[in-house]
This record gives sequence, C-alpha cells and structure tokens, in this order.
Amino acid sequence: MALDPQAANVIDLIVKSGRPPYHQLTPKDARQMFRETRPASTPPAPQIGAVRDVLTEGAQAIPLRVYRPPGVSDSRRLPVLVYFHGGGWVIGDLETHDVLCRQLTAEAGVSVIAVDYRLAPEHKFPAAADDAWAATRWIAAHAAELGVDADRLAVGGDSAGGNLAAVVALLAREAGGPRIALQILLYPVTDLVSESQSYADLADGYMLTRDSMRWFRAQYLAKEQDAADWRVSPLRAPSLAGLPPALVVTAGYDPLRDEGEAYARRLREAGVSVDAVSFGGMIHGFVPMGRLIDTAFRGVSLITGSLRQALR
Repeated sequence: MALDPQAANVIDLIVKSGRPPYHQLTPKDARQMFRETRPASTPPAPQIGAVRDVLTEGAQAIPLRVYRPPGVSDSRRLPVLVYFHGGGWVIGDLETHDVLCRQLTAEAGVSVIAVDYRLAPEHKFPAAADDAWAATRWIAAHAAELGVDADRLAVGGDSAGGNLAAVVALLAREAGGPRIALQILLYPVTDLVSESQSYADLADGYMLTRDSMRWFRAQYLAKEQDAADWRVSPLRAPSLAGLPPALVVTAGYDPLRDEGEAYARRLREAGVSVDAVSFGGMIHGFVPMGRLIDTAFRGVSLITGSLRQALR
C-alpha cells in the first residue's frame, strides 16, 4: 500500500520545520521538543468526566492520572485500561498522551489510568518495566478507591508503552494475577536483540528512524546483555501461552512493523486470541495524530471497540 497522503504531509511538515531527529539531541532536549511539538498533531480533547492525579504507595511512588467518562456516578466501578505512554522509554509523559487517554475514556466508556513510569537514561532497565508492573498491581489492589473494577482490567500502550504492556501481561501470567482481560499493543517494540527487515527498508524518512531507535535502545539498556531479557524483548520469551487476548496494531511505514507482526504471529501460534490489524499506509505513532491524520480516528475507534467487547 502507498504511503497515506496525510501521513506524507506530516513527514513534509517535520522536514520543513527543521526539527532535529531525537538521536541528535540530549534526552532533556528531546523531551522538551516532544512536549512542545505534540499539540500540533493532536485533536481537540473531548469532554469527559473527572480527571485526577494520584500517587501509588510504596518505596517507589509512581504518578498516575485517572480518567472517567462523562455522565457516570462517582460510586460506579468502571472497567479500566492501564495505559503506558510511548517515547522510547526516554521521552513522553502524562501530558503528551493526555488527549489520547481522554479519547479512549470518552469513546470506550471506561476509566483510563495513565502511568508516569521512570524514564531512561536516568533510570535504566528494568526501572520502566518495574514501574509498569508495580502500578498495575497497585491499581488492581486499590480498585475500590480508584472507582474501577479489577475483574475488568486491560493494559495497553504505544511503541515503548506497547512493549511495557506486553511485559506486564507476561509478568501477570507468571505471578498468577492480576487477571488481564486484554492487551492493546500499538506498534510495539518487541525485540531489541536484532533488527528486522523493516528496520532496513524504512530506516529513514518515515517519522521514526532506525538511528533514533538505536539511540532509544542505548539510553534504555544498562548493558548489552539486557536486550535478550524478555522484559526488554517480549518476542524472546520462551512461551507466550496463557497470555490474555491481544489487539496488535502495526503501521506499514514503521521500522517496528515486522517485530509487531512477529509478536502477533507468536501469540497466535501459542493459542492466544489475537486481532492483528495493519494500517498499511500509516507511519509510526499515528493514532494520537487526529488533527493531521484522519485515519487516527479509525485507530482510536478500533481500540475502544476492542475495549468495550473485552471489558463488557
């Protein structure tokens, strides 16, 4: 499929802006650039109900943002999506993904709880994975006070956040809970050991570049051997059997395309129910870009439809 014209226009806008690629910046400057440029592509935020920021308890307090849809009583316990933002484990935060979380809350009619996990390189692996897992367990244990139903819990995320969602699903299987009803993996990182063919075919010119992915990898890993740990590369897990159903979304013009598709295949081969959806003309990170890319709204609707079905 050809590159979508609106996706091509986004790439042209970035080129004309003179914005440097992430791998040419310091982590601090990369974070600032991401925060400053994000609003240009995100659509207006929909009206929702309550939003509040909370902190988990424990040795490592993790900031969370809890979203509720409009017109729902505070006493009603809602299904919940625990969401991990993307950004290569280096950039991104509660603000960069705020509009997307509001869209998911409003359209799916569920509570979304976004997790502000620790970022690299200040906090190398396994900090992000540890935070994602700790936050998920804390949310399940404190469901009543958060106004959510721990028996109807999904995890999800985009890019590095998709990686964390996949890792949490594996950790929950190993620990025997909490029970996860659905894992939503949006163009996820699943293998930092080897580079797939799409890394070579789409190395440059399509939003996310191979050099930037190599830079994110270098920031995240404390040592080279960590790449083979399945908490970094879930595609390397010995078995994917017994995992929750999955929605795996990939983009045709994304260096991460092949590893996302490979993970969906391995899940299916392990007997896991998988909806693998490829948006052939899209680029990495398209789902939150509704201001510039119409297909983003189709992506959001796909996610929210899957949530409604899995958490009904």
